[in-house]
Amino acid sequence: MKYKDTVLSSEEIASLLEILRTRFLSNMTRHASIGWDTMEERLRNQPQKLRILSEMERTGGEPDVIGYNETSDSYLYVDCSAESPAGRRSLCYDETALANRKKNPPEGSAEGLAAEMGLELLDEDQYLRLQKVGVFDTKSSSWIRTPQAMRTLGGALFGDSRYGRVFFYHNGADSYYASRGFRTQLLL
Repeated sequence: MKYKDTVLSSEEIASLLEILRTRFLSNMTRHASIGWDTMEERLRNQPQKLRILSEMERTGGEPDVIGYNETSDSYLYVDCSAESPAGRRSLCYDETALANRKKNPPEGSAEGLAAEMGLELLDEDQYLRLQKVGVFDTKSSSWIRTPQAMRTLGGALFGDSRYGRVFFYHNGADSYYASRGFRTQLLL
């Protein structure tokens, strides 16, 4: 399925907005100085981004606002599911790793699925920013956008939260686990 080609019906838009509103109002500590009316207006005026948020939601990301960037006048929607999104797990890191995985290959790659959704994986700084508004990935882990120098050597990064702190590790990019997915963000 090509996510970028999908168009949300008015019923799907209304349902998604209600889900986002409920989550937004239930988690005000993530965005205390931002009002829902502002968010709803932005969402309604950017249907392409609303479609991307729909994919984030559909795959288990539970997107929510965690900040505002004054320079770009953008609100930051990030996957805020307690664990790595369930609909985005058991994937190797990227398409190169997928092509090189000859024995028992996964169904896809984290970077490939993120690109289909119109997104990118969180990098280390973005992942740390998410972890400042809550505790995420205590039983799972999430692939992290990896520097090209490391990818050239065959490795990839992932992060999680254990023992009250955030950890970053490395793995072969062709590895995949049922408890490892990926997180994304969307500027709105």
